[in-house]
Amino acid sequence: MMGWLFINLSILAKTILDDSLSCSMILYQVFCVIYILDYFFYEEYMTSTWDIIAERLGFMLVFGDLVWIPFTFSIQGWWLLANKVELTTAAVIANCLVFLLGYVVFRGANKQKHIFKKNPKAPIWGKPPKVIGGKLLASGYWGIARHCNYLGDLLLALSFSLPCGLSSPIPYFYPIYLLILLIWRERRDEARCAEKYKEVWAEYCRLVPWRILPYFY
Repeated sequence: MMGWLFINLSILAKTILDDSLSCSMILYQVFCVIYILDYFFYEEYMTSTWDIIAERLGFMLVFGDLVWIPFTFSIQGWWLLANKVELTTAAVIANCLVFLLGYVVFRGANKQKHIFKKNPKAPIWGKPPKVIGGKLLASGYWGIARHCNYLGDLLLALSFSLPCGLSSPIPYFYPIYLLILLIWRERRDEARCAEKYKEVWAEYCRLVPWRILPYFY
């Protein structure tokens, strides 16, 4: 994450030196800074995520954090450095709304899961949590979709690319890659949970039929 931040700041410095700072670049930089700083502020919540629970420390996690994330998640910044994009006011507002919605869902879902694991009786959205089989949270975001946090993550990824406009697919590498990754991860997680929780998981799936995006998938 720090590598991604430093590369982005280097790109920002270059645009300032070239006197080419644009609204698109500002949006991209602000969204990424908020996302990265949020990661460190809520670092404790990472202990409840798939990365730590299932992937654990290995080549995928180390390579991803040290190489993949810094040099691929910053593609939008590099693209904006070489391409001037003028956004309308409506586009700026829409982009901000996508980021805000993604952030609220992503952070809210992960926070609810982490709090539930620490205290299964803690209220969710002001009400006692609904728990399946005494193990699985089916309240809040986790009563909307079984992997609602992935939806938030995808919206955030999309918001990082939208400042680049729609003239090229290159800046959309990150959200496209993330979509493929999260669907693959979600399928693996579903299989793991089905094996681990058995009938309890089947009941949860009946109660919450949607995987990531309600009424669609």
